[in-house]
Amino acid sequence: MTDICSDEMPDIQNEEDTRAVPLEKVGIKNLEYPITVLDKLNGKQQTVASADLFVNLPQNRKGTHMSRFVEVFNSYCGNMSMERFQNMLKDIRISLAAEKAYGKISFPFFLEKCSPVSGSKGIMNYRCTFEGEIDRDSGSFFVSVEVPVTTVCPCSKAISTYGAHNQRGRIKIKALYSEFFWIEELITAAENCASGGLYSVLKRPDEKYVTEYAYDNPCFVEDIVRQTALALKSFPPNYPFKWFCVEAENYESIHNHNAYACATFGKIES
Repeated sequence: MTDICSDEMPDIQNEEDTRAVPLEKVGIKNLEYPITVLDKLNGKQQTVASADLFVNLPQNRKGTHMSRFVEVFNSYCGNMSMERFQNMLKDIRISLAAEKAYGKISFPFFLEKCSPVSGSKGIMNYRCTFEGEIDRDSGSFFVSVEVPVTTVCPCSKAISTYGAHNQRGRIKIKALYSEFFWIEELITAAENCASGGLYSVLKRPDEKYVTEYAYDNPCFVEDIVRQTALALKSFPPNYPFKWFCVEAENYESIHNHNAYACATFGKIES
């Protein structure tokens, strides 16, 4: 086999395209890759992300260089903080000589959680997402977290002689990033606005406490969204959320449908 220098190989992607069709997004999807993110208790934690990375492609360029996305991502994966994610998008745009760059990474964020009575320790995971886009002059960046919760139906409790239907639910918070905050703070805010949180380890005294606590704190999805919004609005003034969206979904235990509510607050400046 003859050795050929890369400079001597044809670069098909850099050839001119004459079809006059610009592309909004070109890049890679579903890249599974280990990353390290910030952890309030331990400093850092390792997890595995699924990454989608794109740039725009002018009408006169035939293609983009897919390997460069991975090269840039690899240089950031060892410290994927919120701030560095934005810097990564800048480097992707520059490396690919593009006007715009887009990125999205989703990963499980792990927290050790103690049961409320026995103090038994277990690990919970929460689905987190960093996503953003950037051009030469500006950009936007969002952080999302999905928090599993439990809910008790207020109506069922009110009309029943005993008991009430309860189920798992999910709260999703998506916030526009402007100042640093901890992912754990969003998780705590969401769990405090439902009938209760979930645990990976529960002993019998814990189960009694959790079910009775939820029964004493029934809530509709409408209540969850409103309470979570108030909680986020009351965050410390040094990092107020200029825009956020709250979704709540209950996986109804006695109905053939899910219950859902959603609201957005604030303004995204262009």
